[in-house]
Amino acid sequence: MSERKVLNKYYPPDFDPSKIPKLKLPKDRQYVVRLMAPFNMRCKTCGEYIYKGKKFNARKETVQNESYLGLPIFRFYIKCTRCLAEITFKTDPENTDYTMEHGATRNFQAEKLLEEEEKRVQKEREDEELNNPMKVLENRTKDSKLEMEVLENLQELKDLNQRQAHVDFEAMLRQHRLSEEERQRQEQEEDERETAALVEESRKRRLLEDSDSEEDTTPTQPQPALRPNPTAILDETPRAKRKAESWERSVGTLGSRPQLSCLVVKKTDLDASIQRGGAPPLPGAMKNGQAAGPAPQTPSTSSLSQLGVYSDSEDSSGSN
Repeated sequence: MSERKVLNKYYPPDFDPSKIPKLKLPKDRQYVVRLMAPFNMRCKTCGEYIYKGKKFNARKETVQNESYLGLPIFRFYIKCTRCLAEITFKTDPENTDYTMEHGATRNFQAEKLLEEEEKRVQKEREDEELNNPMKVLENRTKDSKLEMEVLENLQELKDLNQRQAHVDFEAMLRQHRLSEEERQRQEQEEDERETAALVEESRKRRLLEDSDSEEDTTPTQPQPALRPNPTAILDETPRAKRKAESWERSVGTLGSRPQLSCLVVKKTDLDASIQRGGAPPLPGAMKNGQAAGPAPQTPSTSSLSQLGVYSDSEDSSGSN
């Protein structure tokens, strides 16, 4: 059984490759390839923007009568995604880039233009130096001045770095750390003072609330009712009024007439002697205000009773 994948083919002994007919294809034959847009472009027909990296099914062909150092140049045909207008561009091996050919315009690229300008200036300078020796001297003088300026700037940067190198960063960090610690300590002290003030205020408020609550809970003792005097009604009777009037008359009489007081005393002495059962005192002795002999002591009577007896005697004499 033969192999499924044949690697070696059989060539007969009389095989002649020159006798095989060659396929004649046109030189400008086109191939369909898949590619991406090499740069940003804008369609001239509809103004649609085609960004770099957009994929197309393009047709590729070899440009006739154009090459760079033996390298062929290829042309690509794509269609606009909006109006289907044909856009063509080709390779540029000299600048390792692509050049726009037809159907669209390449968007502005500052970097590419800058590089092209630098190359143009460099080429012009080389051409001038080849034909003019004085121009070479001028260019060398300019280059030397530019180099001196660069060296001066470099020296300034070195001096600046040396000045900064003498700075003690450890001391700066230490001072910064101390200042931070001092600031934290001050903040902590302020917090402690505020906390103490708040605690004191809350304690005072609690004491005030406790005192107010104690005052509210303490019962008020009722005031004892004033009892009326039982004898107050006696002062309003006619007998009490009459006794008061007689009291005033007797006091006033006694105060104004001393001889009546003697009569009161005499009367009381006589009554006492009569009650005791003895003889009445002599008139002479009564006149002098002294008894003849020492009389026995009798229990003393109150002045109110004496005045009462005197008033009764006056009432009796008035009735007579």
